[in-house]
Amino acid sequence: MKAIFFFLTLCQQNHIVQPIARKQKHLKNLIMPKTSPEYAENRRNEIINACKKLYETMDFKDITIKEISTATSFSRPSIYNYFETKEEIFLAIFQIEYELWTDELNAIRQEPALPAASLAEKIARSLEKRELLLKLLAMNLYDMEEHSSLECLVRFKRAYKAAFDAVENLLKHFYPSFSPTRRTEFLFSFFPFLFGIYPYAFATKKQIEAMNRCGFEYPKATIYELVYQCVTRLLGNC
Repeated sequence: MKAIFFFLTLCQQNHIVQPIARKQKHLKNLIMPKTSPEYAENRRNEIINACKKLYETMDFKDITIKEISTATSFSRPSIYNYFETKEEIFLAIFQIEYELWTDELNAIRQEPALPAASLAEKIARSLEKRELLLKLLAMNLYDMEEHSSLECLVRFKRAYKAAFDAVENLLKHFYPSFSPTRRTEFLFSFFPFLFGIYPYAFATKKQIEAMNRCGFEYPKATIYELVYQCVTRLLGNC
């Protein structure tokens, strides 16, 4: 009798457990795509794009995680699954901008020989498209780096280094006669110069009025003009 009872019990358990197990497996299959790399990347990009859009009309200090969540399909707590702070979101935007610029710089290297004026023009045109990069560089870099995790900062620095290397590779490719010292002088003059482009190209009415009142005429210039002049001077008579 005990054997029969055990057999019947085992059959009942299998009858119940197997359908439950199948149901759990089915539910897992439904949930898994949401945790796939593609899904996570799409969700991450939604946050980045929403933040980028807000930055077009709002100041950095006024943009909060709450504001970003309102502009997305996320709840505020859900955003923290992807970014720990708003600064990390901005740093991701900054990283993407550097990656896009690097792609353009690498494309320039496919050109035939370029005199200084032509190379300066191409570099200037590439930065003319990167207004957002220059704005973040001039106005919010310290806050973004200070309030981001080391992991996020390392990813960003890799993108920055890639852009740095891309400019150096242009010098090596088009001007192989440049010594390492001359290349270093170019790079460490050019990259710090980038910090000041946006404020000069996009001075506010208040800033211009203040300069006018103290007798300082605002030297209006575009991103292209500023970069072109800088690069041609750094290249010298090439």
